[in-house]
Amino acid sequence: MFELLLVCAYLLGSLSFAIMLSRYYGNSDPRSQGSGNPGATNMLRVAGKRLAILTLLGDLSKGLLPILLAGYLGFGKQQQAWIGLAAVLGHLYPLYFNFRGGKGVATTAGMLIGLYPPAALLAVAVWLLTFSLTRISSLAALASVPLCLPLLAWQQPHALLPVSVLSLLLVWRHRRNLKDLLAGNERSFKD
Repeated sequence: MFELLLVCAYLLGSLSFAIMLSRYYGNSDPRSQGSGNPGATNMLRVAGKRLAILTLLGDLSKGLLPILLAGYLGFGKQQQAWIGLAAVLGHLYPLYFNFRGGKGVATTAGMLIGLYPPAALLAVAVWLLTFSLTRISSLAALASVPLCLPLLAWQQPHALLPVSVLSLLLVWRHRRNLKDLLAGNERSFKD
């Protein structure tokens, strides 16, 4: 049953709300515009607030629903975390969209909400604070998840390994942003 739920979580994660909403509303593929990322931030840039909010809610739900289902079925926190990681992997490397996915921030937030809501609240608070100070979404994302690890280690130690793997994946997916940040060329919302 665990393996089946891993596969289902990956397949659910592979649904790209940014791409599907863009197609439904007749917009261009978000991977060909703005930052090229099919996520809520780029949707805000290229398609407006409404589609960005819908993308955010869809991506959050992809991380949350598998965790809730796993908990309902009686799986422990570590198994839930691996299932959530499978959903995030689906978002990062979606089967349905030639494995060209987003960066996984919102799907990770949904996963954290399901695993341990205080960690999710900490991540959101760090993201909001960093974004309000810098107006750089990628920097806010890079700051938010790793800072949750000590809280998870203390309160949910069984989820630490999968969430640590997830943190490394998020840094990997943001590697271009890191280069741009270091070079002073990263996109911001100051305009």
